[in-house]
Amino acid sequence: MKTNFPTYIVTAAIIQKGNKILIARRAPNKHLSGYWEFPGGKIEEGETPEDCLKREIMEELGLEINVRSFFMENEHIYSDKKIILKAYLCELISGKIQLNDHDLFEWSEVSDLENYKLAPADIPFVKALNNE
Repeated sequence: MKTNFPTYIVTAAIIQKGNKILIARRAPNKHLSGYWEFPGGKIEEGETPEDCLKREIMEELGLEINVRSFFMENEHIYSDKKIILKAYLCELISGKIQLNDHDLFEWSEVSDLENYKLAPADIPFVKALNNE
C-alpha cells in the first residue's frame, strides 16, 4: 500500500533476564501513551540498529544491554506514519531502571505478554515469541 506519510526505521529491544522479558508502558505525554512496548527508538543517521538500541535503552531506561541477535522485522502503518520495526534479542548487562519515556515497567513471562495492551507494531513479536 502506498502512503504519503514519513517512514521511520525503529528498533525494539527484547531484553531477556532469565525467563522474563522487559516491557515498558508509554508515558501519558507520549505517542501511544498507555500502550506497552518493547523499548527502543528511531535509528539516527549513520547509526547501526545495534548502536541505536544501546543508546536508546540507556537514554530511556538507564540500562546497559548487549544486543545478541536480530529477531524479526515488522512493518506497521499508523494514522500519520509508517514504521519499519526491527526487533533484537538482548540481555541486560547492568543498571537500575530509570523511567524517562515510560511510566511503568514489568518483567513478564512470554506467555503473559498477550495480557497487556501492546503497541500494535509490537504484537507480531509477541506472537512469534509465544510460538518459539
